[in-house]
Amino acid sequence: MSPRPLRLRKISNPPPVSGFKPYGSKKNRSRAESIFLHYEEYEAIRLCDYEMLNHNQASVIMDVSRPTLTRIYARARQKIAQALVQGSQIIIEGGKIYFDSEWFSCKSCGCYFNNPEKEAKIEKCPLCHSTDIINFDENPENEEEISAHCHDVCVCTNCGHEQSHHYGKPCSEEICPKCGIRMVKKGTPHSKLTN
Repeated sequence: MSPRPLRLRKISNPPPVSGFKPYGSKKNRSRAESIFLHYEEYEAIRLCDYEMLNHNQASVIMDVSRPTLTRIYARARQKIAQALVQGSQIIIEGGKIYFDSEWFSCKSCGCYFNNPEKEAKIEKCPLCHSTDIINFDENPENEEEISAHCHDVCVCTNCGHEQSHHYGKPCSEEICPKCGIRMVKKGTPHSKLTN
């Protein structure tokens, strides 16, 4: 029996720093390994200890159940305590997360993406580097129109090359003639999650 897929955790903002280093250590610092604090663990600490929200309120903001939030919060506190006691460096990175920010769509390759740095202006698609992008929240297209537009096209997620779909042969079996990468059907979740 395979485990249930992990639900993505919503993060309001990326942390202002990427970690912390101890100083003034009395022991040999090379012996202490770094502690990795995931983004969702940082967010749980921020919401519960900094914003002073209860676990139910924090779980709603992170879009997870309350028991899941409690487990994330307990792991985060344990890691921070371990780093303090051992004099270890804390590195904040990783985790199954998405940032709560505006979503954009590329008209060239059909890619959907968001920008964790909310202040930075989006100028090009991270997948095909096209400047023909729209704010998806301001210009939502009808899902049926997207499907109809992308129905018969295979796209390379590396270079953005498109070609007509050959019926009876999955796009994943097509190889991009430009860069040799497997292609995906344009407009499917696979083409949207490759950024």
